[in-house]
Amino acid sequence: MGADLPDEADEPDGRADRHDDQAASNGQSARGSGVEAEPRTREEYYADLRIADSAQKSATARQITAEEQAASQKWDEKVEESRWMWTEYQRRFPPEDRPQVKHPKDEQGSWREGDKVLEPADNSRVEAACDHIADLERDKITPAMREVESQDPDRHLTGFDRRLKGHDRIKEKVYDKKQEFVEFSVEEAISSVSDTIRFTFEYRETRYTQGVWADITRLKQKGFELDILKNSWPGEQYKGINSQWIEPDTGQRFEVQFHTRISFEAKQLTHEAYEQLRTKQADKFEQMVLEAFQKKVTAEVPVPPGAADIPDYP
Repeated sequence: MGADLPDEADEPDGRADRHDDQAASNGQSARGSGVEAEPRTREEYYADLRIADSAQKSATARQITAEEQAASQKWDEKVEESRWMWTEYQRRFPPEDRPQVKHPKDEQGSWREGDKVLEPADNSRVEAACDHIADLERDKITPAMREVESQDPDRHLTGFDRRLKGHDRIKEKVYDKKQEFVEFSVEEAISSVSDTIRFTFEYRETRYTQGVWADITRLKQKGFELDILKNSWPGEQYKGINSQWIEPDTGQRFEVQFHTRISFEAKQLTHEAYEQLRTKQADKFEQMVLEAFQKKVTAEVPVPPGAADIPDYP
């Protein structure tokens, strides 16, 4: 999976000379049969060849751009309808109508989100860990990711200002991990959270698959270890690729998502629906509405050629 993609290269030394020899041979044969010989010099011939090749590539690029623009225009039309649907959902299911749960007064220095609680000592350790993660992101991981980004101007990191997960969401995940693995310490629970740091690459549809393979290779060349890759392009509720990586010197995990502009916008549009489903506060009917909304938005996302064939890892 991590193999390098074949690079486009110039012809090996000597191949052009063999072409010239064949052309000269053909010219001699042509002259011998009374057919007019090639009037251009070798330099003129290859200059004309390069011009023709450039013109062909430009025409292809224009065609690709037109196809992408058509897909983008279709999405922009559909997304307005989806935004209206979400507004209607919020009108019919207002947050203030949800039952409010009263909790006993928590100990000072503790943390609570709904029924999830971290006692003061655990909460303090999570806060310290969040500060340490922010230092690793700033000093080690982000500079390497920026270097990877600089190697291909045809795509970019998007949502960069949201690369660090909020403390409350990290605490919620730590609580969940400790419920799932009761033997986990706070530090072990934090280290198992894969997306405390998250980056998102955004590609053009026509360059997506090639770009993802190339960036996987670049990340490995930076020394990062691929732990998990999940391809959700065939899915109905979400489209894109999520991968988890490990910085080997510190063991710090981070997430890299691979999106197109449209798939990223679809993710943003359905995020609140996803969050509402995640909290499990919705009844069966509301859950069906939320899932139908996510499916409707996701169905409008064009799948880049070859994207669905990128295999999961491991």
